[in-house]
Amino acid sequence: MVKIVIENLAQKEVPVIDPSKSILQLVQSNFIDWMHACGGKGRCTTCKVIVTDGIDHLSLPTPAEMMYRRLGQLADNERLACQVRARGDCRVRVPDESKMPHMIYTD
Repeated sequence: MVKIVIENLAQKEVPVIDPSKSILQLVQSNFIDWMHACGGKGRCTTCKVIVTDGIDHLSLPTPAEMMYRRLGQLADNERLACQVRARGDCRVRVPDESKMPHMIYTD
């Protein structure tokens, strides 16, 4: 089974049961809080993930992600969790600026 590993959340594994769902939707369905100020609509970068492995297993960047790349707000190894879908195993990290105060991160 395809899975997403969140490295700085104690290597938490999120199964990709439905590959049509975004990483944000999958994470939330596993009761993990994830910052998303615009409600998962691709209108901000608060749900950003840093992809450390398996970037080639992710869906192609959406127009919203390409816009934020052009604006310098997304690096090549960063994706918007609300936009990207996992088609194979990948490893991600929560960036410092998106960490939630009530969560315990294992940096």
